[in-house]
Amino acid sequence: MPFIELDTNLPASRLPAGLEKRLCAAVATILSKPEDRVSVTVRPGLTMVLGGSTEPCAQLLVSSIGVVGTAEENRGHSAGFFEFLTKELALGPDRIIIRFYPLEPWQIGKKGTVMTFL
Repeated sequence: MPFIELDTNLPASRLPAGLEKRLCAAVATILSKPEDRVSVTVRPGLTMVLGGSTEPCAQLLVSSIGVVGTAEENRGHSAGFFEFLTKELALGPDRIIIRFYPLEPWQIGKKGTVMTFL
């Protein structure tokens, strides 16, 4: 169950229409997870500094069970996410950063319990 949070200082008016749906589909493909298990949040218009600059930038947080736990896995995921984000947001790769957080099933609540028991 991947949780994706895209933070950017780009104004909402500069984000392409339908970005959240395309990001959801891309996440499903990149992480090999069903699209109906992916949760995406897009937060535009934030006050952000990346590398000492307030120029347009984005930060992607990727949290998931079982697929973001190693450097080897994340190297491949990173390539896919950078390809998607540079095209969709028209940002250079130096203006994007990704943070990967591995999760355990007991850390995700759903249907009145945790994923461990589902």
